[in-house]
Amino acid sequence: METLRIGIVGVGYIGNKHIETIRRIPHTRIMGVVDADYERACRMARDLGIPCVYTTVDEMLASDQIDVIHNCTPTSKHFEVNKKVICAGKSLYCEKPLTMNLEEAAELMALLEKNPVPNAVNLNYRMNALVQEMRTRVQDGESGRLFMVTGSYVQDWMMYQDDYDWRLDLEMGGRSRALSDIGSHLFDLCQFVTGQHITAVNAKLMIVHPKRLHYEKDGGTFSKEKGRFLGEVEVQNEDVANIMIRLSGGAEGMMQVSQITAGHKNDLRLRLDLEKCSYEWKQENGDMLYIGYRGRPNEILHREADMLSEQVRGFSRLPAGHPEGWNDVLYNAISAFYRSINEKNDGQTVPYATIEDGVSVMKVIDACMKSDREMRWVDVEMGACL
Repeated sequence: METLRIGIVGVGYIGNKHIETIRRIPHTRIMGVVDADYERACRMARDLGIPCVYTTVDEMLASDQIDVIHNCTPTSKHFEVNKKVICAGKSLYCEKPLTMNLEEAAELMALLEKNPVPNAVNLNYRMNALVQEMRTRVQDGESGRLFMVTGSYVQDWMMYQDDYDWRLDLEMGGRSRALSDIGSHLFDLCQFVTGQHITAVNAKLMIVHPKRLHYEKDGGTFSKEKGRFLGEVEVQNEDVANIMIRLSGGAEGMMQVSQITAGHKNDLRLRLDLEKCSYEWKQENGDMLYIGYRGRPNEILHREADMLSEQVRGFSRLPAGHPEGWNDVLYNAISAFYRSINEKNDGQTVPYATIEDGVSVMKVIDACMKSDREMRWVDVEMGACL
């Protein structure tokens, strides 16, 4: 297999996680990094033995030593960097959300049609073995007709008034915060597992702290370390979203997204109520799939390769009882993307999320925001193939 040469754009919290993961994948080499904080990039490159620190994204893209770009920048930079990568003909792995807004996402999709390159968006939860198993069972019809979907993604890291993050800044994070940051994962998970599009939404968004206390933040996204006080800021993007949804197959459901729910650290859940059973998966206990029945004992399916469908077994890498977590799911996503590049299977069905899937999620987010403004159901334009 050809060794892929990787460039990382953005070496903050998520960029660091990408680097850790890539270094576990065979036939890869991280060749260079670039970051708005040049000194931070230099320190990371020195500590990790990365051979090159670029001063600009353009300089990285001009290098013939880079095959794949990982875009790990703040949301406000996603469109600019993604566009440059596509135009340069490099393979692209972008963090979620794909862009700041639907207009940028649509422009990227149009550009990609003219300049096709291998691409992926880091909606990585779909790469959990039991999520793949749930999708397989739903798709093969053995569970019967889908009645209802219930999902939530709740956290507490923005619960206090003095919790501040760059995503609160509209110019950096965009008009949507909770929906874009974590709702994107929930919407992708729902559409991927059911194989259906979200076709309409009725959403109510909430801001629990109209003003927040802005302290300098040290140590990355989830750090509790605070620097000096910089003043009060007016909050204009949501902390919470409660959403009713309709799916293309006729089922309906409820979704909740929150970043202010005490005691929930990274609590992503999805439940499907079907004709013959129900399935429930919880990210914080991601090695188990709960299967509910009426008239017979319920089941817990543990993530064990021999117990999974044949096409899903490759997503499980450790024996049962050896928990696989967030880093392992990211490994599944990135390694599947790299395998696709090496096997040159562009255009074929892939398990990871692509830019097309990212656009589909952006359409749902855009419809939720419109629904909240207009206080009504809003149709979602049909998007990516599932």
